[in-house]
Amino acid sequence: MSAAPGRPKQARAAARQGEGIPVSANPPPAAPAASARSLLLTLLGEYVYPSTEGVWTQTLLQAFALVGIAEKAARQALARANTAGWIEGGKEGRQAWWALSPGGSALIAEGSRRVLGLAQNKHEWAGGWLLLHVTLPETRRADRLRLYRVLHWMGFGSPTPGLWICPHADRADAVRAQLRELGLEDDTLAFQARSLDFGIPQPTLVQKAWDVPALAEHYLELESRFSALRPRNAEDHFQAHAQLVNAFQRLPAVDPGLPHSLLPSDWVGTRVTKRLNELRARWREPAHAQWQAMSEIA
Repeated sequence: MSAAPGRPKQARAAARQGEGIPVSANPPPAAPAASARSLLLTLLGEYVYPSTEGVWTQTLLQAFALVGIAEKAARQALARANTAGWIEGGKEGRQAWWALSPGGSALIAEGSRRVLGLAQNKHEWAGGWLLLHVTLPETRRADRLRLYRVLHWMGFGSPTPGLWICPHADRADAVRAQLRELGLEDDTLAFQARSLDFGIPQPTLVQKAWDVPALAEHYLELESRFSALRPRNAEDHFQAHAQLVNAFQRLPAVDPGLPHSLLPSDWVGTRVTKRLNELRARWREPAHAQWQAMSEIA
């Protein structure tokens, strides 16, 4: 049997989006445990993308088992991803297969772009801000929570109630599209601005808008967790690699990607990211070999 079944040409691959994003205005950057849905996008994005081939259900179930997801939860994740339009399925004989849909491809591509952007955002900052002022009454609490999720995912922080700031001025069009989708354009004041040399100092502003010490602690926890792993065989490497890739994919829900000039000079995230990328590169080959083995015997 071939390693993976065929699928429609338009179905490609993709990356995860802000799952588990905190909903308070200025929450501590703590990512929740990886869900089955999050891990599904990790598996498809890392081990299938950018191939136009699909993957057997049995292969995915074996992979889920290796990363600690029970079969019932794995099948629910597949069903929900299908309902959401992220994947499309088919059968070959008695075996079912799944492939990424165009929507799933866009999701993974955007997530990958955001993860890469976290490193690229450490370049020299031109000093421009996006400012949003959004006030919603308590009767619109659901709209408020949806807005908070979106803005946190896009890198905004909230130094005072109703005010949101983001050092990525080039995201204005994306913010406009999100506000339009949420139906909140008429509730929003939007500006592009630069800081002046009076008022609250910029370092204090950053401290009010983002919990940088908690973000540093998150990076240290990741370093401690993955540096302690000692994979001995192909299955161990697959588990460690998939979980590390998933942690990278969920970073945009935690790290706003602040420019280097807004971070401490000895920013721990830079060192930890380098260390985690070294581990990812070391574990990649045996992990992909294990995936290939599972694909061939499914």
